Amino acid sequence: MSYGDYSRNYGGSGGGGSGGGGGGGYSNGYYGNSSSYSSGGYHTPSNTFGSSYSNGYGGDKMSGIGANLKKPQWDLESLPKFEKSFYKPCDAVQKRSPADVDAYRTQRQMRVSGRDVPKPVQSFDEAGFPAYVMNEVKAQGFKEPTPIQAQGWPMALSGRDVVGIAETGSGKTLTYCLPAIVHINAQPLLAPGDGPIVLVLAPTRELAVQIQQEVTKFGKSSRIRNTCVYGGVPRGQQIRELARGVEVCIATPGRLIDMLEAGKTNLRRVTYLVLDEADRMLDMGFAPQINKIVSQIRPDRQTLMWSATWPKEVRQLAHDYLKDFIQVNIGSLELSANHRITQIVEVVSEFEKRDKLVKHLERIMDDKETKCLIFVGTKRAADDITRFLRQDGFPALALHGDKAQNERDWVLNEFKTGKSPIMVATDVASRGIGMLRYPFIYSQCHSAVQPSIIWSSSQGLWISAP
Repeated sequence: MSYGDYSRNYGGSGGGGSGGGGGGGYSNGYYGNSSSYSSGGYHTPSNTFGSSYSNGYGGDKMSGIGANLKKPQWDLESLPKFEKSFYKPCDAVQKRSPADVDAYRTQRQMRVSGRDVPKPVQSFDEAGFPAYVMNEVKAQGFKEPTPIQAQGWPMALSGRDVVGIAETGSGKTLTYCLPAIVHINAQPLLAPGDGPIVLVLAPTRELAVQIQQEVTKFGKSSRIRNTCVYGGVPRGQQIRELARGVEVCIATPGRLIDMLEAGKTNLRRVTYLVLDEADRMLDMGFAPQINKIVSQIRPDRQTLMWSATWPKEVRQLAHDYLKDFIQVNIGSLELSANHRITQIVEVVSEFEKRDKLVKHLERIMDDKETKCLIFVGTKRAADDITRFLRQDGFPALALHGDKAQNERDWVLNEFKTGKSPIMVATDVASRGIGMLRYPFIYSQCHSAVQPSIIWSSSQGLWISAP
């Protein structure tokens, strides 16, 4: 199956890949043009939407955020129609017997649930992405889909609401990014004043920036525009990008609500919503903001939710915002140790911890290619340990939430490039920073931080006071 029929038509400036042309016909039949989103099916009452989210997670401490947002009254009959179902399995996939599918899923620790879950694909070609998407994938040197991609792509392309549970570093970002590109290319072009078509919510600035890098990489051949909206930096550049029009908006909840309340963007065109690292967002108390953001999006959207764990709070979130969803779990549903990692636990007295840390660093840093990430429980501890290590001659930098965004970006870049191979961080770096194959050292074993660290390295060392 090829999705060439859904390629974008950008007039005289060229299309977004091979087989383009169908997009123009689709747009002409789309209730006139995309400007019909400005009024059709969307009515805003005078009362404000300021009630707190009370489903048992997040509490009401953030209920004041977004209090000036007005909750639209959606009229589904008059809303412009949109296309969201694109998946047609190729012959090879269709011919696989249930026994073959079960064996493939068992081998890759896949478990699925829901009504009419599509069969997984076993190669990139079987997914049927258009050539302009596949060329970008193959250019990255990927050999085959990861388990979450093999099952998640057919699910996302089917237009159904999807829940995906898999560990950090398993390829979840591409699992929703590539179907998002196909989804965008099937919609009418943005008109002046339109908001994004795809909205991705992420818990932290670092993860949002990483997602933007992937969207930029794989969306450039389709000329898909994106922006990343997060706090801690001036709003001017983000406002200008939103005003110019973007098909994809990657955002942290707080800053996005700021933009919505200020009238700098709207979510009337959003038909593809992604909640990434949903468990982390709930841990950080974002449930009220998520509720208010989702209320601004048409209810017949496609919603995809991704998480590393599946506790009852995340299950409740899925039942609140997803309809008749299908689900794939890769590996365990519980937060657990990664079995690919050698973990060493040392219990020492409080005053011995720094000496132990230095001793291990001296051994680890003998290898000039090694990077070492040290987790601590507080911002103050991050600064203290960084200062202590630098005084001892170790090239260490600190990363935590009190640092300005440009400084955080610089620290991450220095670490990734190896210029500063030791990074001391709070749990702001616990997920989604896209770095593998180096030891993690967790130097202060605080119970509040332990569950949020998702390992994706080769070795972990825990130094704890009794």
